[in-house]
Amino acid sequence: MVSRTPRRKFIKVMASGAGGMSLLGRNLAAAQKTKLGLIGCGWYGMVDLRAALKVGGVEVVALCDVDSQHLEQSAAEVEKFQDGRPKTFKDYRELLQTSDLDAVIIATPPQWHALPFIAACQRKLDIYCEKPLAYDIREGRVMVDAAKASSRVIQIGFQRRQSPAIREAAQYIREGKAGKIFQVEAQIHYGAKIPDTTPQAPPASLDWDWWCGPAPKLPYAPNIGHIAWRLEEAYGNGHLVDWGIHWIDAIRVILGETMPRRILASGGTYVLKDKITTPDTMTVTFEFGQCPVIWRHRIWGAAEYDREIENGVFFYGDMGTVFISDSRWVVLPRMAPFERRIMEPSALNDPGVRHMANFLDCVRSREAPVCSPEDAFQSASTVQLAMIAYKSKSIVEWDAKTESILSNPPATSLLKREYRLPWRHPYTG
Repeated sequence: MVSRTPRRKFIKVMASGAGGMSLLGRNLAAAQKTKLGLIGCGWYGMVDLRAALKVGGVEVVALCDVDSQHLEQSAAEVEKFQDGRPKTFKDYRELLQTSDLDAVIIATPPQWHALPFIAACQRKLDIYCEKPLAYDIREGRVMVDAAKASSRVIQIGFQRRQSPAIREAAQYIREGKAGKIFQVEAQIHYGAKIPDTTPQAPPASLDWDWWCGPAPKLPYAPNIGHIAWRLEEAYGNGHLVDWGIHWIDAIRVILGETMPRRILASGGTYVLKDKITTPDTMTVTFEFGQCPVIWRHRIWGAAEYDREIENGVFFYGDMGTVFISDSRWVVLPRMAPFERRIMEPSALNDPGVRHMANFLDCVRSREAPVCSPEDAFQSASTVQLAMIAYKSKSIVEWDAKTESILSNPPATSLLKREYRLPWRHPYTG
């Protein structure tokens, strides 16, 4: 038997997230507008910027991108929503010198997170930075330290922290209603569509050398450029780091964990060989203090027996199992009457808008947003350690106090990727 319980009264739960909804209900007409800049005007950069414009109380004064077509299209779109066209820049350093700038959104590929982030901290600007926090673990540590030194409002783009389904399920689990959690399993399976892999000249509008920046400069091909970079090791570092990180972050928060102490990874590129450079099939076991967390992905189109579970996470407790997806959560009790309960909360706005609202609200109140750089560092480093275990073909033992890998030189060497000249890695320890 299945019972469906619509959850309409969730506003109280949502409001508990450091004011995540308060800005949406506030009259912003009289408030001074936050002067906003965007670094990275591609797909998700514009998703973030549209969220800020939807929340309101902002004026977009500057845009930066190494693709002139992105810049032109973004500036034209922004001009439709406000009086005046934003200034446009190719070099993020020039954007950061804009005199009336209050805050920036950083939505570049991961190899371009650290340097603009650190520079924005030094400029004493508030920051909304997309996940993952950094490309490598050593970058992430310098970014956290820069954020602390700046004392600015900084939010990292883990939008699923605003999901009503995840928040309700988290409360249920924290209250012990599923009992003691002994194991967690997460997965996102899907069929990746790989663009053309043929090396070719980049689009005339794109400065490919600038786009690659401190990362290795590979020959341009559509399968590693705009949007598609996520499955390229040199830029996105794969499906777990790009998409799976959202569930790893949610699991950490729900369990109250920091980082795992031991990581094992296996898999390979079996079906999409010669098309991508990261695993198309992968299994990782993270040994956290409370229980093991297992990650799995297949991104070559294998269908689940039930498509509803191909993107989500299972929490296995001694009183029942909880399954969470983006829009619903399900309880399967281990005791009679064994009634399967499905909760489908209604959402006033999408999580991305709520996450941006939380950031902009905190810019005005000077309170802490729901996802700090330190917290984001733990989630990013967790999935990066999984990739280190995979690449080094070894078990990774992590010492959180010293932020070091124990007795494993090949794995340790992967904590930091040297920058391509003339860029210099910010970590010097």
